[in-house]
Amino acid sequence: MKNRNMNVADAVENRDKVIIQTSVIGIIANLFLAGFKALVGIMSNSIAIILDAVNNLSDALSSVITIVGTKLAGKMPDKKHPLGHGRVEYLSALLVAAIIIYAGLTSLNESILKIIHPEKAEYTSLTLIVLVVAIIVKFFLGRFVKSTGEKVNSSALIASGADASFDAIISISVLASAIIYIVFGISLEAWVGIAISIYIVKAGWEMMSDTLDDILGRRPDRELSIGIKRLICEEPEVRGAYDLVLNNYGPNKYLGSVHVELPDVMTVEDVDNLTRRIQQKVFQETGVVLTGVGVYSYNTKNDEAAQIRNRVLELVKAHEWALQLHGFYVDTQKKEMRFDVVFSFDISHVEGTEIIYREVLNEYPEYTIQIAADVDITD
Repeated sequence: MKNRNMNVADAVENRDKVIIQTSVIGIIANLFLAGFKALVGIMSNSIAIILDAVNNLSDALSSVITIVGTKLAGKMPDKKHPLGHGRVEYLSALLVAAIIIYAGLTSLNESILKIIHPEKAEYTSLTLIVLVVAIIVKFFLGRFVKSTGEKVNSSALIASGADASFDAIISISVLASAIIYIVFGISLEAWVGIAISIYIVKAGWEMMSDTLDDILGRRPDRELSIGIKRLICEEPEVRGAYDLVLNNYGPNKYLGSVHVELPDVMTVEDVDNLTRRIQQKVFQETGVVLTGVGVYSYNTKNDEAAQIRNRVLELVKAHEWALQLHGFYVDTQKKEMRFDVVFSFDISHVEGTEIIYREVLNEYPEYTIQIAADVDITD
């Protein structure tokens, strides 16, 4: 993972400004297209073009909501919201998705009525020119907005950019139906309107599902998780980093915790210095705030402990649903053994723990065994 210290600082300082500027460009472009399409659609009596104009208006409204959401999300933390307001961006994206779905359903209703009560459309050269211009504008607008959204990690901008790119395809279908009508006299615009409406609803639903995943809590980016563990394991005292949990409080804002495996000869002072060093390094490199660094100790004082660990590891890894063993420590004098096992989602933690407990107890019946079940969160 490359050093992101400057990138994190730049993102914190400039992200809101970039999102707002990009959204304003989207609003201007979509209002311009909506006005011309509505005028041409009314003049040509084309429901497909009018619905395409409505789609542009919904895109403009989405950009307005993105701006409002970004402003609210950027508010400073307060007593009621000590971790900030970053998740407001997810709520604004959810609202944008709801508007898109509503626009799609309304368009679908109008298209069906047009099929039941058809009206003759009249396309002109101006109609075709407006559609061609709309295709070009939406294509480049979509690429610009999506690439900007990816740079600043804005799900709302990424969705708006993808929507704009597909809008270009919608306009191509409207243009094709107009050309077919002019050349062959076959009117397909109401059916094209239905296709456009279905696409709009589908796009809105996908955006809503994606945003709900953010609100519910999705699996963190694998590259970020691996990068954090690698940074921690660069410390010579650390034998392994485990149980990494990342909680998202808005785009680019992660608070997390992790356990590190350290030799049992380290002092409290040594551990304190190490964990503070880890927290500082991880924040500087990734922007993630580690609010807690827990500790597992591993045996360094006798060979018997290492032999027991190797045997227990064999027992655990014999099961496909047991993904990892860590935090192993055994006291051969007191006959106590403790360790963590990461389970896949193919087995319940209770069942998996019981199976491994019985197998280990069968090998070491004189030991008191403590097993902690972990979730496969980041691996």
